Amino acid sequence: MDNFGFLSILPPVLAIILALRTKQVYISLVFGIWLGWLIINDWNFLDGTIGTLNGFVDVFKSPGNTRTIMFSALVGALLLFIQYSGGVQGFVNRINKILNRYEKKQSGKSRVLVQLFALATGLLLFIETSISALTVGTLYRPIFDKLKIPREKLAYITDSSSAPSSILIPFNAWGAFIMGLLITQGIESPLATLGSSLIYNFYPMLTIILIVIIILSKKDFGPMAKAERRTRETGKLLNDGARPMISDTITSCEMKKGVAPKAMNMILPIATMIFMMPITLAYTGWGSVDEYSSVFNHFAGAMGQGSGSSAVLYSVTASIFVAMTMYRIQGIMKLRKMVEVTLKGISELMPLALLMMLAFSISDVCNTLGTGNYVAHFSKGWLSPEFLPMVIFMLSAFIAFSTGTSWGTFAIMMSIVVPMAQLHEANLYLVIAATIGGGVFGDHCSPISDTTIISSMASASDHVDHVKTQLPYALLIGGITALLYLLLGFIM
Repeated sequence: MDNFGFLSILPPVLAIILALRTKQVYISLVFGIWLGWLIINDWNFLDGTIGTLNGFVDVFKSPGNTRTIMFSALVGALLLFIQYSGGVQGFVNRINKILNRYEKKQSGKSRVLVQLFALATGLLLFIETSISALTVGTLYRPIFDKLKIPREKLAYITDSSSAPSSILIPFNAWGAFIMGLLITQGIESPLATLGSSLIYNFYPMLTIILIVIIILSKKDFGPMAKAERRTRETGKLLNDGARPMISDTITSCEMKKGVAPKAMNMILPIATMIFMMPITLAYTGWGSVDEYSSVFNHFAGAMGQGSGSSAVLYSVTASIFVAMTMYRIQGIMKLRKMVEVTLKGISELMPLALLMMLAFSISDVCNTLGTGNYVAHFSKGWLSPEFLPMVIFMLSAFIAFSTGTSWGTFAIMMSIVVPMAQLHEANLYLVIAATIGGGVFGDHCSPISDTTIISSMASASDHVDHVKTQLPYALLIGGITALLYLLLGFIM
């Protein structure tokens, strides 16, 4: 069966509904994947089941998938290292000193200040969304816990500051990927085109503005307001029965006795990971670009051709190596203890690695079924130029929501929307912005998105609770953005 039509949207929709209803993300994904393979194999139970198992194995045929899963596991080792060494406690002590000084001048404002710190950190780490989410969640979780700020709020700030900053400051793998897609559509100046579209990329801009408003006004709504009230009245950071995306071993690892807490034991390994991102991006793409007139231009071009999955894996590995070297010099741990901590950290994050594997697997199923192409082509015949930006935004959001990948959405939609914009003589910059913003919007709403998963993990939040509390905020901004695209579609 070459065209699965409406059936192609059933597996991701089933997985999402089950995840939201049951809170069993793993089982929900497995059922969605299994349904997909049943459809692919003409509803043959045996072939569908075997296809599901083979689909899990085939995830690792992709080097990019394998590197991302390895990165997710190694993150556990890094988290244990920086806690055992006293790095996290040292950083917490520094932030507490700042908060205490501020508290003396502005009583009761510490909760506001630390949330603004977390937001600013997420925005500054625009190099890579995974690193941004990992860093914000790891650094600020102990401080949020101390100030009785619910884990769902940390996950929201973590998730909603990572992708928006990465997409608004395109000098990273995100920008390189989108520019590559524009080149395939015959766009001669992809950087200028992408830059011109950013002023119309309302969703990420409004998302950041809303976070600031929520923090400063202290006015939450929907499930997040209930989470804030729960923490304020009972002191509980999570709902009863919640399943944090990270184990107690990772979140409550105590530092070595007798070690003086030093913020540098955390800051330097994290800084190494951030610094290595552009270096390793350029390294992996160095041989893929022609010679430029200057080393800087060659470096920038190489970054655009680099492998994002390779860069995050190499960066976290370099970070762990720097941490090991620092802690050995300080006498905090010897090689045997380093190996023990590394293996324990990896083992504790195996659930996350498994979840990433399932997310990749359902994405492969959606690609095989043609879910994205079906949704995109379904609307081609009845779109008018005025409605084009709004509908493209909503279609991109639905595809990203159903597949859990904004990058996959960009890849699917760019090949469709650029020719459509040219055919209907619509504003190309507006259409490109709608595609990008819709991908990020759907990604924010989707429980099977990798950035949503990593945000829950780094914040030690229940994953489904994170999705539920973030959803009203994302839907509000998504609705406003859709109306703006509708208005501009008639004006421009």
